[in-house]
Amino acid sequence: MDDLHVLPMLPCRSHRPNLSTLHRRILLRLRNWFLHHKNGANAWYCLTLRIFIMPFLPYSSYSGPPAWQYNGHLQTLAPGILRRVQGVDYQRERIATPDNDFLDLDWIRRGNYRLLILTHGLEGDSSRQYMRGAAKLFSQNGWDVLAWNCRSCSGEMNRAFRMYHHGDVDDIGTVVNHALKQDYYKTVAMMGYSMGANITMKYLGVQGENLPSSIRTAAVFSAPCDLESGATVLDRWDNFIYYQRFMRALVKKIKMKDEQFPGRLDLSKLNLVRRWRDFDEHFSAPICGYRDAADFYKNASAKNFIPGIRIPTLLVNAQNDPILTSDCMPVELARSHPFFHFEMPRHGSHCGFQMRDKSEFTWSELRALEFVEGP
Repeated sequence: MDDLHVLPMLPCRSHRPNLSTLHRRILLRLRNWFLHHKNGANAWYCLTLRIFIMPFLPYSSYSGPPAWQYNGHLQTLAPGILRRVQGVDYQRERIATPDNDFLDLDWIRRGNYRLLILTHGLEGDSSRQYMRGAAKLFSQNGWDVLAWNCRSCSGEMNRAFRMYHHGDVDDIGTVVNHALKQDYYKTVAMMGYSMGANITMKYLGVQGENLPSSIRTAAVFSAPCDLESGATVLDRWDNFIYYQRFMRALVKKIKMKDEQFPGRLDLSKLNLVRRWRDFDEHFSAPICGYRDAADFYKNASAKNFIPGIRIPTLLVNAQNDPILTSDCMPVELARSHPFFHFEMPRHGSHCGFQMRDKSEFTWSELRALEFVEGP
């Protein structure tokens, strides 16, 4: 896959064209005019994309992890185990869903007019270090932050029979609509990790032209945007640690659901689970309203909805991610899509991207801030 690092993406500021002071002033005035008119943000983006970005060969600015993180597994596991992001104080809000369930939202409010909406990964929550790191960085740079917890992930089992899944865009829609009722947010960016990246991109693709105009950009990382191949790769022997961790947590929740709703689930089918697809066939699909695993994979995979995205969106998937396959690398889509940017660094693994300089923040967090505040 080494030849695939040349993909359409937004360059870092340090590699944009050199412009004279006069030209910068002219561009700034044009930018401000565009951004204060209806649909102006997308018009400005398309203009700069065509003039300044497309001719440049893309690359990744990620220089690599600390030397001791010499493989993808260490780059995935070490940040979650060893990293501790301090100074993040959320304020929790519980909101109702249309089906009489609830979602727990964790806020950092500073009275800013810009809002970041963060979505976590499978069996994660707002307290994960990658969530806290992004929340801290953005709040330090003039953004309010909303880190929401999927159903059953906030420390309390949800009330409804269904929980959450990779293709659930109803709940993120509820979160977005709730946030936008507070009229002072003029600019909204979305960010997601792993499952949250898939959810975010599917939501943007489904909404398409109907996306609320205040949502301007998105940056997502380590997205399993082809779920069928993602299920297959989890079965590999070298991914045993991820398989066991996720499966153990999900089986525990399935048993709790059986206690909540006696007779709705056949727990004897747990004995039939030999592969990840078996679990999706017998539990994920029926609980989430899909016909079977194949139906679930088709309709939940963000790759099938990326063509509908209509705002600048950055996807970063590392080439050495142990739980993503080449089917999760939408290269051709990025070559032709005017809004979709795909960056594939050689290293970083799954939601890793720590840096060699012992920075408080990961490269992915800094890259996201750079992307949503550019060009």
